[in-house]
Amino acid sequence: MTLVLVAAAALYDGDGRILLARRPAGKPMAGLWEFPGGKVDPGETPEEALVRELQEELSISVNRTHLVPVTFASHAYSGFHLLMPLYACRKWNGDVEPREGQSLKWVEPSALAEHPAPAADIPLFRVLAGGKDVQA
Repeated sequence: MTLVLVAAAALYDGDGRILLARRPAGKPMAGLWEFPGGKVDPGETPEEALVRELQEELSISVNRTHLVPVTFASHAYSGFHLLMPLYACRKWNGDVEPREGQSLKWVEPSALAEHPAPAADIPLFRVLAGGKDVQA
């Protein structure tokens, strides 16, 4: 099975809300809410990939020193296995603007689970909400 490495960010605004992006029509898992980020290219670190992806997706500039590792997801989808480190980020330059047709929404951590999401993201929602129900 192919391993796909994706880096994702929980961007926090000044009120402690987290940014979610809704996958646009025409993409796999369209309509589901997820963290911004994307695939790690060969030769990139997850942090480098995330800095690049956040610029491409959201028009923001992030210094990799402001990316704090939080947790990760490991999930077997049909045809590939996803490994996704999740970083918290509270500081960036520029205004968050969707550049790839996605909808954006700032969400209280406690309300993350109310948003339909890819299977790999759901345990991450629980961690960020402070949930104790993460299953082993």
